[in-house]
Amino acid sequence: MRNRAATVIIREDKVALLKRNKGHGNYYVFAGGGIEYGETPEQAAIRETLEELGVHVELKKLLTTVPFNGTQYYFTAQIISGEFGTGNGEEFTKSSIEDGTYEAVWIPLTKISELDVRPLEVVKILMDNDSTD
Repeated sequence: MRNRAATVIIREDKVALLKRNKGHGNYYVFAGGGIEYGETPEQAAIRETLEELGVHVELKKLLTTVPFNGTQYYFTAQIISGEFGTGNGEEFTKSSIEDGTYEAVWIPLTKISELDVRPLEVVKILMDNDSTD
C-alpha cells in the first residue's frame, strides 16, 4: 500500500485529466502519484502535477480522501505557471506496451460522468456540487 496525492484542476468549466490508453482500453485519472518518504500529501500533489501535466499549481483545499491501496488525497488546485501538456515524468518515458500511454487533456465537466474517470468518488463530488471553489 502506498499513499497517493492528486490535483483537481478546473478551468473554464473543464477539468484537467490524464488519458490512459492501455491494452484493455482507455480511462482517465487526475494528475498525481505516490507520496515519497518525507513528503507531505500537498508536496506530492504539486510535484506530481508538474511531472505529469507540465504546470506549477497552487493548492486551494483538500477536496476529499479516498481509501484505495492506502489513502488517496485529492486537492483542488489552480495553475500558476507552466505549459499544460508538457509533463516529462517517468510515465512519459516508458516504452513498454503494458504501461500504455498518457496524454494530458481538458475534458468538459459536463462529460466526465460519461467517461471512465477514476476514482468515481471524485467525479461524484464534482457532479453533485460546486465543491471546487
